[in-house]
Amino acid sequence: MALFPLSVRRQRRLSRGLQLVIAGVLVVGVARRNLSVVVNAAMALAVTFLPALLERDSDISLGAGVTLWVTLAVSLHSLGMLGLYTAIPWWDSLTHTLSASVVAGVGYATVRAIDEHTRAVYFPPPFLSVFVLVVTLAFGVFWEVLEFSVRGVTDLLGLQAVLVQYSLEDTLTDLVFDAVGAALVALFGTHRLSATVDSLVGRLEQRRGR
Repeated sequence: MALFPLSVRRQRRLSRGLQLVIAGVLVVGVARRNLSVVVNAAMALAVTFLPALLERDSDISLGAGVTLWVTLAVSLHSLGMLGLYTAIPWWDSLTHTLSASVVAGVGYATVRAIDEHTRAVYFPPPFLSVFVLVVTLAFGVFWEVLEFSVRGVTDLLGLQAVLVQYSLEDTLTDLVFDAVGAALVALFGTHRLSATVDSLVGRLEQRRGR
């Protein structure tokens, strides 16, 4: 089953459109001389090309749906850096949920591919769900620590903050919505990632055959 109920062509067009949106955010950041917007938009734009690079260099076909999923997540974050995080109270929760779902999807697809590739390990379905949640929350904690550390360093150096951490309450809320994103993947997304899992398994089989 596809990730999105859209044709491959339309998904690719949407991905390209969102890349243009991120590029626009980058231009706005440069025009405003806003380092935070520039850095986040540049990183987001780079991330959107990762699926294509993996397909070209590692022969791992993630599909148009995964590319759109990733691009949507980073584009919403980029737009948030223009002020939507403060103007719209739920924007941060939305971006954390979507970004966490991407992390959960990557974790699930990787472990599921290993499970199918070798008989040396076996991951029961309930364990996979717990694993997806744990990995996503671990990444969420890492991100929050990174935000705190970067904010501390930039404050110490008198520079504009590239990543912003508002409060402890905000951090806890972020982690809650990280868990929501992981739960959505565990409940509804695993069967939609079957093509990605098959691609990873095929790549592992090729490497073993060398």
